[in-house]
Amino acid sequence: MPSKAMQLFHSPLRALAASLLICLFATEAVSQSVKGVATHQGFHFVHHDWEVACDNTRTCRAAGYQSDEAELPVSLLLVREAGPGAPVQAQLMLGDTEMADGEVTPVSSRPAPVHLRVNGRRLGALPWLAAHKVHGLSPAQLQAVLEALPKARAQIEVLYGDQVFSLSDRGAHAVPLKMDEAQGRVGTPGALVRRGARPERDVLPPLPPPVVYAARVPMQTAGADQERLPGLSSEAQALLERQLTGSAAEARPELDEPEHEPAFRYYPLGGGAWLATTVCWTAAYNRGECMWVIRARPPHRPVLVTDMALDYQDGVITASHKGRGVGDCWSHEDWTWDGRAFVQTRISSTGMCKVVAAGGTWDLPTLVTRTVRP
Repeated sequence: MPSKAMQLFHSPLRALAASLLICLFATEAVSQSVKGVATHQGFHFVHHDWEVACDNTRTCRAAGYQSDEAELPVSLLLVREAGPGAPVQAQLMLGDTEMADGEVTPVSSRPAPVHLRVNGRRLGALPWLAAHKVHGLSPAQLQAVLEALPKARAQIEVLYGDQVFSLSDRGAHAVPLKMDEAQGRVGTPGALVRRGARPERDVLPPLPPPVVYAARVPMQTAGADQERLPGLSSEAQALLERQLTGSAAEARPELDEPEHEPAFRYYPLGGGAWLATTVCWTAAYNRGECMWVIRARPPHRPVLVTDMALDYQDGVITASHKGRGVGDCWSHEDWTWDGRAFVQTRISSTGMCKVVAAGGTWDLPTLVTRTVRP
């Protein structure tokens, strides 16, 4: 059965589908397995101007933004690890206010005085986190924000000179509640929304990230990739490539490549395994390569890793795609070669398309692993 990407990009609307693909994937729950053992399910939930991404260790990251009608972009990130008594950490970013005019001037890159106002009450200057190039919140400021957010008509404002950045409260109840539910905090004293007397010991514990042992691959130097598998005749090579495209359902190379660019490339993985790649689809500002693991000699037994790849380097396949042309929101995925297969080792996004930062606002993973390099 064709993958989502194949079905979308082989329709006449594939250029439009490219811009919607990130949003489609962002709202789906993600469940992965590492070394054949199922991991805890991560997920990404969006409601109005707020979103939360909880990864497979049960760490959750909630982000709120300005409303679509607001002119000044702003985002607040709340991060909380799993476990009883785990504190909430916060970062605040003021947006790239001139991005729409072709020039990027990130307000948060200048540690100028920025003040917080909650429901009309001024709460002082926000601390500057130089290591992250964003603003933080003092304990008192954070407490005031957490108390106000779940309530109707909460006014969270950031003052910078004569500019007022307003954080939307649409979704600010549902998203923290979803965060509490994912960590088993509902009804406990530490819940963000529905507090109660249920003991903190009932809160779900953190989970360790799965460990992936990366295999050593042949050193990738200039010319390490090949236009054909060594030792195959022209007929056998053509048969292999028909088998590869056939195994990806309707996938066909769609790039109008220069004549000197080969349709397929092959990278040695060691132990008789190779990685075969070719462009499967292109759109206005995204592209995807199909990548298969194959055996060097027939029968090649191709296994499709992904039809969304962007690059391969030193045993790692990466995929990165814009949510829209301006490049203020991205999705990212990684797969790592463990000597037998490519194991998915990371899934993340940068958050909503809200023009807060060029290249994306935050890192919101739903799958994390610990990779041990050879």
